[in-house]
Amino acid sequence: MPLMIKIINWLKMSGYICPLIILWRCVKINTKNNIFINDQIRARELLVIGPNGEQLGIKSKEDALILANAAGFDLVAVNMNSNPPVCKLLDYNKYRYEKSKKEKEETKKQRQKNLETKEFKLSPNIDIHDFDTKIKNVSKYIEKGYRIKAFIKYRGREAMHHDLGSEVLHRFADVLKEVAIVEQGVKLDGKIMTILLAPQNK
Repeated sequence: MPLMIKIINWLKMSGYICPLIILWRCVKINTKNNIFINDQIRARELLVIGPNGEQLGIKSKEDALILANAAGFDLVAVNMNSNPPVCKLLDYNKYRYEKSKKEKEETKKQRQKNLETKEFKLSPNIDIHDFDTKIKNVSKYIEKGYRIKAFIKYRGREAMHHDLGSEVLHRFADVLKEVAIVEQGVKLDGKIMTILLAPQNK
C-alpha cells in the first residue's frame, strides 16, 4: 500500500485530524484570480499531485484535504478543466507569489518587445566629439522609451580589428548604464557588430 494512502487511513482511524483544523486550512483565500483551493474545490474526485510533482493518484476530495493538512499544505486546483480536475499540494502563499512574479516578468518581456527601435551607426575609430554627440542623441530617444540598436559595419582592414569595435560598443553601453540596460550583448554577424539597449524600468 502506498505510503500516502497509509497516512490517510491512519489519520482517519486515529482521529488526530480535527475537523476544525481542516476548516482552518480550508478558509477561502482567493477568488479573484479564479484559483480554487481547499474547500472551494467542488469536484468529488481529484487527481492529486504531491508537492514535488509526484503522482498520488485519484482521490476523493475528503482524502485529498486530509492529506494536504497532514503535510502542511493547501490543496490547489491547477487544472479544473480536466476530468478529474488536477490538484496539487502547495504552499498557496508561495504559489501565488511565484505566479505573480512570473506574470510580471512576462509582461515586462512583452513590453520590451513592443518598444520601437532606433538605430545608430558607430565606427571603430570614432572620435570623442562624435561619440559624445551620439550619446546625447541616443539619451533623448531612450527617455522617450525607444530601444537603441548601435552597430558598427566593418570595411576593408577594419574587419581585422574586431576588438576595437567591441570596445566602442561596450563603452557606449557603459556610458548609458544609468538610463539603459543591455538587452542583447555585443554580437558579430558577418561584417556587422551590434549591441541592443532598452530603457531602464523606473
